[in-house]
Amino acid sequence: MEAGFLPIDNNRAERAIKPFVLGRKAWLFSDTPKGAAANAQIYSLVAAAKVNGQEPYTWLRHVRAKLPKAQSVEDYGALLPWNCSPQMPR
Repeated sequence: MEAGFLPIDNNRAERAIKPFVLGRKAWLFSDTPKGAAANAQIYSLVAAAKVNGQEPYTWLRHVRAKLPKAQSVEDYGALLPWNCSPQMPR
C-alpha cells in the first residue's frame, strides 16, 4: 500500500495463467497417461515458440516439414525455436 509505484491489480499474473485455465477442459479428457504426456509435450513446444518470438502454428508447420530431412545434430539444432525463423505461409 505504501509503495505507490507497484500496480494495484494482478492483470499480468492472470494473463500468464490464462492458457492453463482455458486448457483445463481439454485436459480433462486426457484419460491415459500417454495422452496427458502428449498434451504436456505439445504445450511445452508452443510455450517455447512463444517465448522465443515465434508464431507457434507457423513454427510447428515448419518443423514438421523439415524434421524428416534432418540427419545431424546441427540439423536438429537449427529447428529449435531460438535458432529458427520460418516464413509465414502465403
